Amino acid sequence: QVQLVESGGGLVQAGGSLRLSCAASGHTFSSYAMGWFRQAPGKEREFVAAISRGGGNTYYADSVKGRFTVSRDNAKNTGYLQMNSLKPEDTAVYYCAADPVWRGSRRNEYDYWGQGTQVTVSS
Repeated sequence: QVQLVESGGGLVQAGGSLRLSCAASGHTFSSYAMGWFRQAPGKEREFVAAISRGGGNTYYADSVKGRFTVSRDNAKNTGYLQMNSLKPEDTAVYYCAADPVWRGSRRNEYDYWGQGTQVTVSS
């Protein structure tokens, strides 16, 4: 069992940056691969990025590749999503997720989820 809490969301102008954090507690964070997802009003929750347990492998949705960077600091039990060059279409509630097994973009396979943090990008 692991509990996840996102933070770092807010309101930024297009072209700006935000860094989201996902703090984990409970079981050892390094035992879990992690994913980031986002959900805009009226839309399905969509994949953003994923990172392996040790941080050696990352995977990004095409829509954010080159702009977002996923990372983790297992010593701090925290995952991060650095978001640069933000666009209005990035506006959504962002969620972190974790699973003992690599799940990548497969949303329905992740066992653990945070509560989400709002990111709003103005034009």
